[in-house]
Order: sequence, then structure tokens, then C-alpha cells
Amino acid sequence: MTHALITNYGLFRHMDVFKPEHASYKNLVNYHSRDYINFLQSVCKDNVKEMDLDLLKFNVGEDCPIFHGLFDYCKITTGGSLAATLKLNNGDADISINWAGGLHHAKKSEASGFCYVNDIVLAILELLKYNERVLYIDIDVHHGDGVEEAFYTTDRVMTVSFHKYGDYFPGTGSLCDTGLLKGKNYAVNVPLKDGITDRNYQSIFNPVINKVIEMYKPSVIVMQCGADSLSGDRLGCFNLSHLGHAACLKHVKSFNIPMLVLGGGGYTIKNVSKAWAYETKFHSHYGPDYKINVPTNQMKDYNTKKDIDTIIETIHENLRHVTSVPSVQLIETPSAWVDEESDDEMLWMDYAERNNIPYDEIQHDLNE
Repeated sequence: MTHALITNYGLFRHMDVFKPEHASYKNLVNYHSRDYINFLQSVCKDNVKEMDLDLLKFNVGEDCPIFHGLFDYCKITTGGSLAATLKLNNGDADISINWAGGLHHAKKSEASGFCYVNDIVLAILELLKYNERVLYIDIDVHHGDGVEEAFYTTDRVMTVSFHKYGDYFPGTGSLCDTGLLKGKNYAVNVPLKDGITDRNYQSIFNPVINKVIEMYKPSVIVMQCGADSLSGDRLGCFNLSHLGHAACLKHVKSFNIPMLVLGGGGYTIKNVSKAWAYETKFHSHYGPDYKINVPTNQMKDYNTKKDIDTIIETIHENLRHVTSVPSVQLIETPSAWVDEESDDEMLWMDYAERNNIPYDEIQHDLNE
């Protein structure tokens, strides 16, 4: 639906549109464990009953069901984010968008919250090859736990998540969770309560992001724009309009730092597609006559001024301890996001993927 709106409003005429390649097996295991990716590659509805232990091990079940084409879906969503990242790394774009990406809950070796492969982590790992500091911003109603976990002990990625906190999935993202070791104070969590409005959201989003960018000085930003923070979402509990949601993206864009923009959650489909189509326009002259609207409702906003002021004050104090990280050795601009290696292992990986054979089966045969 998002694609249809973007097409019918003519927005595609103002941007370069690309059909990305699917992510490869090697791309996926750049972060995820091979056991987990082998499982995703081999599991299907026909053999699911034979894999009970693996389903439990990799947290695949009710929230993350098996469906036809699951592995292709993982490769498509991740391939889009990696291709968008390549445009930034090559300097071919200042803003790259993949609305199909943004699956922020997936862990290294397990699925979580409708997310199987964490395309965000994989994209950030590519950005780190050519950028000293990457800033990740998440405005999904759920905490971006999978991304935070991946970079919790490093100062080269700062994660900032604005989310509902309390008795709510995934139950993480306290104001006190700020990172460990080298990553101490490089994880920023903004825990919010039910019913937050456009006005209150902006009153906390803008000062937090302003201070983060001032102190951290990122060279590239990844922004997850989960639309379940919109009013009326089936699983959400915030009260944002499409204008309030888009205002966050507009504010981040105003810093003129290269951006990778991703989708994420959203369970009232018509609202999700409206919001993402609206946010695609970026420049005001693209469509002043929009008829897109995601209205708010009369739900109570439990976020008081005192709550917001306390959160801002705490985060600003933590950010005082953030320092610019030392220069790191970066490699030259890439020619492709799929590494062109020719060792035996890579050849067998490619063979397995082309022939739809789980790589662990080939490994077993080779070992024998």
C-alpha cells in the first residue's frame, strides 16, 4: 500500500528507485549465527513438526510464525537495507529509504516480535566500515532492543529509542539502561507512557536529539520509523498523528547528515501506508495537496511535564560523559555490498543458496 501511494502521488519522479538484490547467506551471517540462519533456510510448514526443539531454541512460534517464503522474505527485506546502505557509503545519495526494513527486535540467534533477521544491525555494520560514528534513532512504539543489544558495549554506535515502557513488549529500555564498557552512556532510552501527543512527543524528541547530535557528532544516521506509534494502531498506545510522526523525521533531516530511513512496526495498515507515503515526500513542494491524514483521538496523555523534564535532564546529564571516539581505520569506498571472495567456503555457500540446500547439510557432507 505504501508503494501504491508513493506511485500514485508521483513521488517516485523525484527520487531514484532501485530494485535491490536479495541478501546472500554470507550477508546474513555477518551478524546472525550460522545455526540460526541454517534453521531459517530449512524450516517450512511441511517439516515444522520435526523441528520442535529448534523452534524453541530460536524462539520461533506464536509471535514469529513459520510461513511460506520465510527465508526469501528475510533476504528481500535485508537486501533492501543493504542496498540502501551502499548508496550512502558510495556517496550516491544523502537519504536512502527502505520502508520494508526496520526489523529491530531480531537477536543474533533468535527471532522476536515479528522480526526474524535484524536488517538494521546488518546495515549499521556496513556503515561502520566507512563511518567512524553511526547514530541510530528509533521511534517505534516498542523498544529497539535488538539493535541496542548488538551495540551495547561499543562507542561507535549510539542507539536512541523512544518507546512505551512498563508492562509492554519487550519490557526493556529503562532510562537507566545506558550501555556497558566502552558503550557506557552510548545507549539512550526514552521511556514513555500511554497517550503521548504530538506536542509532548516533540517536546522531548527535539531536545534529546539536539543534544545527542551535539555531543556525539555522527557522520551518518539510521532512523527506524515504526508506525505503530501512530494513534489508533492495533498494538500501539500512543496518540501521534501523521504530522507528529513525520515531524521527527523532518527534524533529524534538518541536520543535513546522511540518513538511512527504515520502516518497522505498524498494525493498522492504512495508517502505516499513509504515514510512510507522507514521510517519503521530504521536500514541501512534492505534494502540498495531500489528502493523507492519520487523526488522533481523545485518549488521555499520561506523560506529565514533570516526567518529560526529568527524562530530558537525566539524558542530558548522561550525555555530558560522551566523548568523540578515536579515529578508526576505514576502508575504501565499496564497489558492492556483497563481498566478492572466492575461497572454498564462499563457493559452497553460493552453491547452497542457488540450489536451495541448507548450508549445514553441505558442511556435513564436506566433513565426511
